[in-house]
Amino acid sequence: MINPVIWLILTIIDIYFYVILASVIMSWLIGFNVINGSNQYVRQIGYALHRLTEPLLAPIRRRLPDLGGIDVSPIVLLLALQFIKYLIVYYAPRFMQ
Repeated sequence: MINPVIWLILTIIDIYFYVILASVIMSWLIGFNVINGSNQYVRQIGYALHRLTEPLLAPIRRRLPDLGGIDVSPIVLLLALQFIKYLIVYYAPRFMQ
């Protein structure tokens, strides 16, 4: 049986994982002109995704070296989220006893 607080934290990490993926996919779709970036709804979704992801991606971007236009900060953040998730799953039962 999992603690409800641990379940909530893991669920929030999972949701944020998918928000980051949506942001990356949307940037690709706009970059390759699959969707129109000047469309009002696309712009609103992009703005919301940017506001949700930028607080964690900006510090990672500042620390990573310049790779010539390739942004690997989402990959680093996704790996960090998975690492934190597995740490919680591994250590939480030990602290709950």
